[in-house]
Order: sequence, then C-alpha cells, then structure tokens
Amino acid sequence: MTSNLDYMRGVKSLRDIDVSGKRVLIRVDFNVPVDAHNNITDDRRIRSALPTINYCIDHNACSITLVSHFGRPKGQYEEKYSLKHIRKRLERLLQKKVEFVEDFEASKDEIATCSLERVFLLENIRFYEGEKQNDPALSKKLASICDVYVNDAFGASHRQHASTYGVTEYVETKVAGFLMMREIEAFSKALQEPVRPIALVVGGAKISSKITLLKAVLQKIDKLIIGGAMSNTFLKALGYDMQASLYEEAYIETARDVLEMARQNSVKIYLPVDIVITDSIEAPVDVKVVPAQDVLAGFKAVDIGPATVKLFGEAIGLSNTIIWNGPMGIYEVDKFSKGTFKIANIIADSYAYTIVGGGDTADAVDRASEAENFSFISTGGGASLELLEGKILPGFSNLDRNLDTID
Repeated sequence: MTSNLDYMRGVKSLRDIDVSGKRVLIRVDFNVPVDAHNNITDDRRIRSALPTINYCIDHNACSITLVSHFGRPKGQYEEKYSLKHIRKRLERLLQKKVEFVEDFEASKDEIATCSLERVFLLENIRFYEGEKQNDPALSKKLASICDVYVNDAFGASHRQHASTYGVTEYVETKVAGFLMMREIEAFSKALQEPVRPIALVVGGAKISSKITLLKAVLQKIDKLIIGGAMSNTFLKALGYDMQASLYEEAYIETARDVLEMARQNSVKIYLPVDIVITDSIEAPVDVKVVPAQDVLAGFKAVDIGPATVKLFGEAIGLSNTIIWNGPMGIYEVDKFSKGTFKIANIIADSYAYTIVGGGDTADAVDRASEAENFSFISTGGGASLELLEGKILPGFSNLDRNLDTID
C-alpha cells in the first residue's frame, strides 16, 4: 500500500507537462506578514513561488494568472487585506510588470484571452464568500480562465477551498508547482528516509492544536522535546502547580496519555526543568528563573530557563534528524525570547538534517538570524502539521498523477 507521503510525491509536477501556448493559473501563497503601513516584513513566501512563475514565463506560457489569499477577510472587500499591497514587491522580484485585477468576474474575458507572457495578479480570493465554502460556481469561474492549473500554495494546501481544491474538478490538466514538490521531498526525507535518532521539538501555546500530531508521530520518532506554553499542560499533568501560567485544563489527561504512549514506544520525553516567569507579560516588573515545580503565586511561565536550554541542547546535539514546530516562549517580547533563540542557535549549529515547520517557528528562526543554517524551512505551519500527522493534504489529492506511481 502506498504511504500518504508517497501518494503526494506521486503527483505530476510542472516539469511533467508542456505549458507553451497555454493559459496557466497558479495558486500561490502570498499571505505574507505586513506592518501597520502595509510594508512586507518577510517576503519568503513570494520568493518561494518565483521558480514556478519563472518556469512558466521561460517556457512560453501565453498568460499567467496568480491567485492567492491574504489575511482573514470575511468574504468581502477589506482594504487592509488587498493584494495590491503585494504587487510592487512581486514586480521587483520577478523583474516584470504584473497586472493587478481588482474585479475578477468583470475582467474574466480579458484574463482568459491568450496574450504572450502577461502576468496577472487577482485580488484576494477570500474576498469571495465561495472560496472557503469550496463553491462550485467560483471553482468553475477560476477554471474557465486557464488551460493548466498549478497548485504551488503549500501554506494553504491543507484547506479544501475553491482555489486549492474545487477548481481541480473543472480543469483537465492540474499539477503541483516546484514549492509543493520541495516541501513533500523535505518531509519525506525526514520521515521516510531518516538518519536516526529523530527528535521532534514542539512548542507554541496549545496542546489542543497539536495533539493529533503528537499521537501520530510517537511511533516514528526517538525523542520528543516539549517547550513553550504547551509544556505547561504537561507539567500540570505531572502535578506541578503552574499558578497563572497558560495551560489547558481540558487536556491534562490527554497529556498523561501522550506521556504513557511515549513510554510504550520507547520515546524519550524532555520537559522544562526550569522556566522564566513574570508577574506581567505586557508590563513586566519582576522576571525570574525558577525550577519548573516552583512557579510563584500569581506568576506566569513565559520562556524556558538556562538549565532547560542545556538539557534540550544535549538531546538535540545527539540527534541526526530534527523537526521543529513551535517556539519555546513568547519570543516576540525581547525579555522572553532567549530560550527560543538559543534553541534556534543550537539546532542550526547541529550536523543534523533540520526542518522548521513554518508559521511562528520560521519567524523565530528569522529573528534569530539562523534561517540560512537550517536544511529546510517550510512555508506552511498548519500544512506541515497535517503532513506530520500523516494526512493527505487536499491541495495534492485531486492533482494529476504519474501512472507509474498509482497504487
């Protein structure tokens, strides 16, 4: 039986088809972070899409239409979520004019007309209610302006939306872009062809968002290193009084189950032995490092402590494959960023194959100035989680497949 990763690796990529003279619709992920003035603060996702876009340009696609979401508008126009703020950066990176299309439906005929090497950027697809509903009507409209559909939006590939899934029902040729294939190959190397021992480093705020992942990977990994607010729930499950720290009461028993499953699978669990605590996150007056079992009344855990960094570092240093998803604390606040940044430094300095699972973790790695020292940084936080859980992502499920890979 073909594994889920093998199934996704078996889809056709852009290299498997001829785009010459074809109208190509590329689902990209330009959901980039911006500041209060709409200035892009990290353009990694745009840069990651360039190989696919340039391939279509270089191979004489007669028109290229880019479709993306941006932010979380509620199915209608919101100025701050307009993709017009993205166009200038895209033009600079592509070194090519990009025609911005405000009204997709009104301009449908123009977009559908073949005109050599024109590049269109559609307005935020989530301004349409039908996008998140996977509406067939919207899917058909998107399909009507192309001969070839290319999904290169790994960050949105876990969504069963019109532009990532529904459109494939109405296009004859649908393939994966280069970013999608790079993501699958990177995770396949870590999970299917790993050099052991494998360490999974997880953090972030909630165990509830990663519980499926934790249960799914315990049979595949050798070490589970848990930090961030997620570790508070595990420490609480061990009987520690976490005082005002963020933890999930409803998942304390689940945490105990994960610890027992790890024991049964001979997976070594690492939890914080000391933590940074504060009286206030917004306006801290008192910040201390204490043993994990000695949180002061009214204080909150906000980072891992130096002894924990050393403990985690030793476990990481003896691993040959490392997957990291979730920061070790509130890294956005300078006072509480040391643990996350030091773990980033330690993983980056290791000789292991290292993957960062997108989202906040990728941002933290950037802030630690270590991005170039990781083997692979995923562009999708939620998508990478579902990959690790063993799911077939909807963005891959309806794409054309190579005949020799069909089970």
